[in-house]
Amino acid sequence: MDIVLAATVVTIALAIAFDFTNGFHDAANATSTAIASRSLSPYKAVILATVFNFLPAFVVGTAVANTVAKVVDLTEVQRISEGAVPYGIRVVLAALIGAILWNLITWHRGLPSSSSHALIGGLVGAGLGAGGTAIVNWESVRNIAIALVASPTIALAIAALAMLAIRGVQRVFRLHEDHVVFQGGQIVSTAWVSWAHGANDAQKTMGVVAAVLISGGYLGIGANGDIAVPMWVVIGAYGAIALGTLYGGWAIIGMLGLKVTRITRASGLAANIGAVATILGATDRGIPISTTQTVSGSIIGSGIGARSAINRRVVGSMVVAWVLTAPAAGLIGFAMFELTTLPRIAADIAVVAAIGAVVAYAAYLARHAVTEKDIEEELPSEEALEI
Repeated sequence: MDIVLAATVVTIALAIAFDFTNGFHDAANATSTAIASRSLSPYKAVILATVFNFLPAFVVGTAVANTVAKVVDLTEVQRISEGAVPYGIRVVLAALIGAILWNLITWHRGLPSSSSHALIGGLVGAGLGAGGTAIVNWESVRNIAIALVASPTIALAIAALAMLAIRGVQRVFRLHEDHVVFQGGQIVSTAWVSWAHGANDAQKTMGVVAAVLISGGYLGIGANGDIAVPMWVVIGAYGAIALGTLYGGWAIIGMLGLKVTRITRASGLAANIGAVATILGATDRGIPISTTQTVSGSIIGSGIGARSAINRRVVGSMVVAWVLTAPAAGLIGFAMFELTTLPRIAADIAVVAAIGAVVAYAAYLARHAVTEKDIEEELPSEEALEI
């Protein structure tokens, strides 16, 4: 196996690993409200989310993947000698290590930070290391940044309005917070949020894999500038994020579902409506947004609409994590890229050591992770939800 092919395989494996961390890091996006309101048991909620995370693979296009693949113009990076690993592959490898490491850190602390921020930040940081500001597609970065900031605000507003509408339905039909109608609506909307999450987030991994294949010379760009993502990449990306969801990021599920605001079946339905409307709207336009921030915004919005107390300390810690994510992943990506430019043997040793350290850290965290049983013990009683 030549060095370019080997580097391509390793980087694609890292992309799949990132997608897996995205799945368990963001499992709370779809499941937290249904679990918190006892509409579904933790196990059933995660199974439902896993299935609907994967199903968009056969329906949704690749517009978001094309956007992500073009964040850094890999055709403009420095040319290197024949047989050496292209800088484009090094950029993606470095970005993925930065994004994975930040996902692990925030997952361990139960902070719902943005995997999208981490990936885009890592790409920009590594891209700056490879070719400076000239190779970063700043228009694309600007549009993504605007969407990443706007999406939680839009979701918050939609969820708050949905909650007000639900309150009107409750008054007319005399339905309590825990009514079976809201339970059914929450189960359906949980599946819908899972679909939306898979449709947007899996495409980000598809985009970086496509970028790697292009850099290695294994995939071309169409005459119209679009990238035809191979079906094996599509299935791999959706499969990885679904398996990550199945693993379950219980600490973040507990944070979003139990510590931001009081969630009932009625308010949980409103939160899901806000999240679905925002995520699918962005996906249809090929815009990669943060589904984590979107869902967080919608949960806060449903709490505002229901006039429930919002835990400002928790929200504050979430905002700090959001602000730090892109710069932190970018710095790691930049540093990792610089390691790949060391003399051949030194670079190989440094990269293998970095990947090994991340794997060891992930294994350590997995042994000390919050479990499904821990979350079940924190859930409010049925009587408390009816009040």
